[in-house]
Amino acid sequence: MQTVKTVGLILIAVSFTVPALAHKPQSKQTYSAGKPGNPKKPSRTIEIEMSEMEYNPYRIEVKRGEQIRFLIRNVGKEDHEFLLATTEENLKHAEEMKKHPHMEHDEPNAVRLAPKKSAEILWRFTKSGTFEYSCLIPDHRDYGMIGRVIVK
Repeated sequence: MQTVKTVGLILIAVSFTVPALAHKPQSKQTYSAGKPGNPKKPSRTIEIEMSEMEYNPYRIEVKRGEQIRFLIRNVGKEDHEFLLATTEENLKHAEEMKKHPHMEHDEPNAVRLAPKKSAEILWRFTKSGTFEYSCLIPDHRDYGMIGRVIVK
């Protein structure tokens, strides 16, 4: 009888568990810097290292229509993010991150990595202009964790 009560309490506790906050994916599947890439098409690989408050390289040039496979590595000692968007979008999102610093990403143009971890983002740049990748963990962007993508 005690086992049944314990299982019931566990089920009740599980049903009230609050899921981790996540960045909301853009509903129309449109992104300012282009669109998710197609793994069946050729791409150029660009490696990006994230360390304490900087990206290497800081600046990247691509051609409009080019598909890039970003190989992103966190070589730092704390979590970092890579979020590809416009400066305006990233500043707005940074304010949201201050309220919820442990948000998880659910977009094809973003990733959050623990130290010594890596990930890939496949992206096709369909629009010309200047875009940025930045870390929106509170204070990281403020301390200079911003990179630029120039699309010609």
